[in-house]
Amino acid sequence: QVQLVESGGGLVQAGDSLRLSCAASGRTFSYYVMGWFRQAPGKEREFVASISRSGTNTNYAGSVKGRFTISRDNFKNSVYLQMNSLKPEDTAVYYCAADSNRIASSSSRAEHWGQGTQVTVSS
Repeated sequence: QVQLVESGGGLVQAGDSLRLSCAASGRTFSYYVMGWFRQAPGKEREFVASISRSGTNTNYAGSVKGRFTISRDNFKNSVYLQMNSLKPEDTAVYYCAADSNRIASSSSRAEHWGQGTQVTVSS
């Protein structure tokens, strides 16, 4: 079992940057594939990015590729999402997720979820 706590959300203007953090506790962090998802009002939760256990492999949704960067620090039990060139359509609650197997870009399933952090981008 792992517990996830996100932080770093806020209100920014279009073109600004934000860095989200997710701190994990419980079972060994490096055991999990990690990911970020988001859910905008009235929409389904969607995949944003994922990172392998070692951090070697990453995957991004097409809408954020080139603007967002996922990273992890297994010594600090944390995963991050650096978001640059933010757009109003990036406004959503962002969720950190962990899975002992895999996180697929085509699915919104994961074994463990954080409580979410709000990101609002004004135009």
